[in-house]
Amino acid sequence: MLVVSAPSGTGKTSICREVMKMFPQIGFSISHTSRSPRPGEVNGNDYFFVTRQEFETMVAREEFVEWEENYGHLYGTSLAVLDALTADKKDVILDVDPRGARAIKEMCPEAVSVFILPPSLEALKERLRNRGHDDEETLGVRFGNAMAEMGEYVFYDYIIINDRLTEAIDLLRSIYLAEKSRVPRRRAEIKKFFD
Repeated sequence: MLVVSAPSGTGKTSICREVMKMFPQIGFSISHTSRSPRPGEVNGNDYFFVTRQEFETMVAREEFVEWEENYGHLYGTSLAVLDALTADKKDVILDVDPRGARAIKEMCPEAVSVFILPPSLEALKERLRNRGHDDEETLGVRFGNAMAEMGEYVFYDYIIINDRLTEAIDLLRSIYLAEKSRVPRRRAEIKKFFD
């Protein structure tokens, strides 16, 4: 389980998608959200889009590994989605915020966590501005939240600075391959070799 998180605007989703193209055996944990789809987003592909009431019902039934409210919308990782992916014996990438990453790491200490940083604070501000959050007040709030989230890097196993997208993709790919080769993860294959 590869848990990838970053402040909004750092390119985490783009990096994850490119690595998943390279490794079809990786399943992606699609999150649920109460927000409406943005142009081009597809239900069941980008997110599972549900009403706020549906989301709150799922929370009450304890159907999420983790969930949070961000900017007035609810986001969460469904236990059923994770169970389906792990039942298929798939490796899994989770694209979650730092609070969600902590909750997942508590539940699955063997999960590998990766934090992505922007190349600079100026670059982060520009990326946030380019996402279409035109009003300066909203931009200021998002930037302040991103600054607070960046302090979470100390709780992660790996850090990637997304200065150049191709290098950031290659680093996440390398982390995935290295973690797949850890002795504890290969014990069954090693045992067969010696048997």
